[in-house]
Amino acid sequence: MTHPYARELGDFLRARRSRLSPRDVGLEPGGRRKVTGLRREELALLAGLSTDYYQRMEQGREVRPSDDVLDALAAALGLDDEERRHLFTLAHAARRPMPARVDHGPEKVPDSTRRLLRVLDTPAIVLGRHLDVLAWNPMAEALLGDPDAYPPGRLNMLQLMFDDALTGERSCPDWERQALDCIGMMRAAVATDPTHPRAIAIVGELSIRSAEFRRLWARHDIRESVSDTKTFRVPGVGDITLARDSYPLPGSPGAVLLVFTAEPDTPDADRLRLLASLHATRSAPADRHSSR
Repeated sequence: MTHPYARELGDFLRARRSRLSPRDVGLEPGGRRKVTGLRREELALLAGLSTDYYQRMEQGREVRPSDDVLDALAAALGLDDEERRHLFTLAHAARRPMPARVDHGPEKVPDSTRRLLRVLDTPAIVLGRHLDVLAWNPMAEALLGDPDAYPPGRLNMLQLMFDDALTGERSCPDWERQALDCIGMMRAAVATDPTHPRAIAIVGELSIRSAEFRRLWARHDIRESVSDTKTFRVPGVGDITLARDSYPLPGSPGAVLLVFTAEPDTPDADRLRLLASLHATRSAPADRHSSR
């Protein structure tokens, strides 16, 4: 049976090889080519490896590359720092026997993190290692909608990105970048445990029902964290552009706190305050009713 980490390593190498052309690495392309990107023998030559050894790595067969080999492959493929760490993570894990039992219990949000959510006056949510939304504050509900309104088991950022019926965001000009961020974070999670049933379920379902997901997943992009901007279109408020940053939670492997902030003294900050005021006004009748 193929080691799951060795299989992930092979898939990652193949995806990165397919992105390079011979001219990218100073080789003559030659005649007609049947493959996209570099041939296996060309990459092996660049990395100083035998073609047979490199082929076995791509096929996920039983090989344990040394760190020197990994360095040579990273250089030949032109990997950035994040991709290089991913390569080493997969290769080091492939050297070890798979543990007989792995804890796949439900993720829990620490009480201290829930207190932090309550005191933040800007939208913030907690994402589990597989991008399940585990907790949120009132400002996140005002910006993103009530998470309790989603079907049970469907409150997952990656699944929502590919569900037009729920999000209707495919028309956003940066939709693909947003989707690649989510996919890259899931790829990083899969690298830590390729056999996790939650990851298998999410990736399997999306692979079946979305050609777009299959195309983007095959890129093997990696995102250890997210730090960018996102524009939200909010009825009654208008467009709000917010910085989006993720922070790892202590004691919760893979979980992150995702925080959205506006630049002070800008129209976006004014719109965010307006959103908070409107949400408080809408929530007040429900709160009074529930207190009776």
